[in-house]
Amino acid sequence: MSSPVPLVTALSKLPNFDPRTAAVAGIDTHLPPVPADALTPDALRSRFRSPRPWQPEISKERPWTEQATAHASVLVPIVTRQRPMVILTERTTHLSTHSGQVAFPGGKRDDTDTDAVHTALREAHEEIGLEHGFVEVIGELPTYTTGSKFIITPVIALVRPEHVLTLNAYEVADAFEVPLEFLMNPAHHHRHVLDMDGYRREWLSIPYMDGSTERFIWGATAAMLRNLYRCLAA
Repeated sequence: MSSPVPLVTALSKLPNFDPRTAAVAGIDTHLPPVPADALTPDALRSRFRSPRPWQPEISKERPWTEQATAHASVLVPIVTRQRPMVILTERTTHLSTHSGQVAFPGGKRDDTDTDAVHTALREAHEEIGLEHGFVEVIGELPTYTTGSKFIITPVIALVRPEHVLTLNAYEVADAFEVPLEFLMNPAHHHRHVLDMDGYRREWLSIPYMDGSTERFIWGATAAMLRNLYRCLAA
């Protein structure tokens, strides 16, 4: 029987930790971006309809809690504008986990949910008011397990641009769009490393300037976007 993985302190709970000020260990400028013609709605549909062999780069974080694992889903909503855009949210600061962080809409699976897609669509409707009729699910990525022991299924979807969002003010402070082409370019993927308490912690960030506002994408959200990059670049 294998020994349990020792728990670590969550990065977000480290004293005075601010991911925006963490040193950048490297930027993956050597990796090619996914070309724009591979990011069109038809190309994305085709890619998930006829998948090529690939492996997720990051699939599991070191746990920081002893609670039991739980299944969850997030929606990766790609708005089919002339330049495809990804909807992301900023979580409110009073939430118990990942407060104030950039995230996909999503959450824990309910007993009444039929599958991962059901969970992702329900949560997206509850959090940002995204109506199912504007959404076309085209595929899923392999699960990603967070340090809080949520086993997350990222559900990839195309969203018609005429959708209207209504934010749940308790959970979502803001929603915004980032160009898919920007996110699928590893030259924007920053690698961070921190050695502490005998453990080496590594994570990704994808900072994005939304006008004069910095949208700092990091942690699980950045890792799942990196896996989407690996999927589309295969």
